[in-house]
Amino acid sequence: MTGDVHADGLTLVFVRELRHSPERVWAALVRPELLARWAPYTADRDLGAAGPATLTMVDDEPSPPLTVTVVTARAPSLLEHTWGDNVLRWELEPTPGGGTRLTLRDTVTEPGQLPMNAAGWHLCLDAADALLAGADPEPVAGAEALRHGWQELHDRYAEILGTAH
Repeated sequence: MTGDVHADGLTLVFVRELRHSPERVWAALVRPELLARWAPYTADRDLGAAGPATLTMVDDEPSPPLTVTVVTARAPSLLEHTWGDNVLRWELEPTPGGGTRLTLRDTVTEPGQLPMNAAGWHLCLDAADALLAGADPEPVAGAEALRHGWQELHDRYAEILGTAH
């Protein structure tokens, strides 16, 4: 596992140290052309401003677009938006040496979502880190996530987060 992952009630707290500046990480979080290369979705607009947006999943299963609301956008330190009934809060802090401490707070409605989301964000942030390092990763979503170890990550996070049955 990389970084720190824990649950605070129904909020998944996922902390990852990245070797890239907050400005570069911010761009990957808000620019649709970059989102489509690492996230499970792309957006119909730059997410760097408050207001409604539409996310479209990039996995192999067609799904209807999801209307979200960007609640807070303070470049390059804080992005908060809805995702269905969930709320995603991305906090970026500069670290010594020019990197970023990214803290993702993913507030869910059901405890069973915590390990699922942790496994998904783990794979996505691996792809984001690779993208920011100059690689050309494919988004890891849907069935592709299973081929990248999603189930094993899910099971490990279920134990870590105390949701294993």
